[in-house]
Amino acid sequence: MIRIIIADDHTLFRVGLRQMLHSFAGIEVVQEATNAAEALAAANAGGAELIVMDLTMPGASGTSLIEQIRKAQPALPILVLSMHDEPGTVRRALQAGASGYITKGSSPDTLFTAVTRVGAGERFIDPSVAASLAFDTAAHAGGAAHQSLSPREWEVLRLIAQGVMLSQIAELLHLSPKTVTTHKTHLMEKLGIGNNADLIRYAIEHRLFD
Repeated sequence: MIRIIIADDHTLFRVGLRQMLHSFAGIEVVQEATNAAEALAAANAGGAELIVMDLTMPGASGTSLIEQIRKAQPALPILVLSMHDEPGTVRRALQAGASGYITKGSSPDTLFTAVTRVGAGERFIDPSVAASLAFDTAAHAGGAAHQSLSPREWEVLRLIAQGVMLSQIAELLHLSPKTVTTHKTHLMEKLGIGNNADLIRYAIEHRLFD
């Protein structure tokens, strides 16, 4: 029996996903979470072999939450189930510590395969996403500067681009202000940027965020 935590902030989606998972033999949903804090608490409560989580929920961002769960419960596999299929998003989730990635447009068969394989300690990526990821990696070899950012640097960039102050970023990511400043310095060096205005302009020009 694979005991699962579902983490998604959309009630109707959670209900449908729970019913679908319960229809599979050997799978049981034991907890649900509607935001990042609840997801982390559910992971820390124990009793589950897998967490299936969305990337965009209230609270910590997707990659930050993945990192927090991996740090607190390194033996708990994480399967991302997201509407986002952009190669960069997939890559950052995997770099942060996710063991699998599928999209909300995946078939029930793909969901079952992902849950059983990731729940058994293996890795799994939706085949269509894997193909896009492979082509994107080849296309960007030696390409855009932001491809070299670490998952944490990416999170800091995202929040700065949204106008969030460094002190607030530190609170959101559970980091010290000094660490956030260091990440900002490193990412700006990698991008060849010297101020926040140019940083925001870079993010817009490269369509890095919604």
